[in-house]
Amino acid sequence: MVHEVVCLLWMDRLLRRAHASGAEGEIPVAAALLDGAGRCLGWGSNRRHTRADPLGHAELLALRQAAASRGDWRFNDCTLLVTLEPCPMCAGALIQARVGTVVFAAADAKRGALGGSLDLSRHPSAHHHMRVVGGILGESAGRQLEDWFRRRRGERA
Repeated sequence: MVHEVVCLLWMDRLLRRAHASGAEGEIPVAAALLDGAGRCLGWGSNRRHTRADPLGHAELLALRQAAASRGDWRFNDCTLLVTLEPCPMCAGALIQARVGTVVFAAADAKRGALGGSLDLSRHPSAHHHMRVVGGILGESAGRQLEDWFRRRRGERA
C-alpha cells in the first residue's frame, strides 16, 4: 500500500474532483489507481449520466485507463483510492483486476460491497484477497454526498 500521507493527499484531490463531477450532475464520486511508488496509473469520476453509460463508475474508468497505460490488467502492487465504498459491480471488478489495496473515504451501508452491506473481498468465492481500508477523510466525503443528494432532492421538488 502507498504511504498514508500519499493516500491523504490523493483523497483530498479526489474529493475536489468528485465535487466538480457533482456540479456536472453526476453522483460525486472519484477514484484513482496508484502504483507502489504512488504514481497515478488511471483515474476517473462518475460518468453514468453524462455518457449514458451504466458502467461509467469512477472505479471502472480508473481501472480501464490504468490497464491501457500499463498494458496489463493485473494490479496486485497497486492501491485504488475512491471517495465512496465500491458497489458490488465495482468491488467485483477490483477483485478481477487483482488490486492489492482499496482505500475508500465514505462507507456505504446500503450498497457498499467491501464491508458496508456485504464484503465481496472476503467472500469464499473470491479468488483474490485485497487489503481494504475505509474512512480516510470519510466524514468529508460523507458530508459531500449528503449535501449533493439534499440539493438534488430540493431541485426535483
